Amino acid sequence: MKKQWLVVAGAVILLAVVLGVSGCGESGVSGTLKLSGNLNNQQEGIWVSGTGKVYATPDVAILSLGIESQEASVAEAQANAAAAMADIMQALEDQGIAEEDIQTQYFNIREVTQWEPVYNGADKETVIGYEVTNTVSVKVRDDVTKAGAVIDAVAAAGGDLTRINGITFTVDDPTPYYAEAREQAVAYAQAKAEQLAGLTGAELGDATYVSESSSYGSPNYYRGDAVVLEAPAIEIPTSISAGTLEITATVQIAYAVK
Repeated sequence: MKKQWLVVAGAVILLAVVLGVSGCGESGVSGTLKLSGNLNNQQEGIWVSGTGKVYATPDVAILSLGIESQEASVAEAQANAAAAMADIMQALEDQGIAEEDIQTQYFNIREVTQWEPVYNGADKETVIGYEVTNTVSVKVRDDVTKAGAVIDAVAAAGGDLTRINGITFTVDDPTPYYAEAREQAVAYAQAKAEQLAGLTGAELGDATYVSESSSYGSPNYYRGDAVVLEAPAIEIPTSISAGTLEITATVQIAYAVK
């Protein structure tokens, strides 16, 4: 009986405490449970994006070229490849290509095999030779149309082992082009924000958030299967057209509203 009385007393005391916290008395402690914070996840202000675009004339052509030699033995294939590559390196030097503008991209020695049918129906893989591939990246600076003469010289030097894998164009210093594209992007984004503020009756405040991304691409880009150039001298020079590079900058800006 005593235990039951204690339980009832405890319940009454607990109820009194709850009422005292949630209520307001003349001499008691008052309090209110309040949930603070912004329940609205929607971003405030005016968010806009803008893109600026400029065009640049490439001043660097990047050639991917090299040799590919296949012989019955590794030693023979490697010897032929080394000799052909030495001739190509000399041709590049004769064309005025600086040593620091030549970089090895790829070197590989692999077995060359073929499958031969046998009488029991289980095909047999046979090694028929070895292939050595050596590829370099070559930068042709300033006058990118010289890339055609470089290709011709390399083809003559490397003969039938010559491989041309691709060509790309770029600019040595894209910084001023990015700066101009960025200015265009910000001006376009700000004009858009001012128009939106005017249409909605708001007053545009300061920028509270800015992000930017940039890129450039070359419309004159080739990469595919290697082009095999024949050994005889080329009477018609290889023509190279650099075109233009498209450099873009995109910004996203948030403006406060008053």
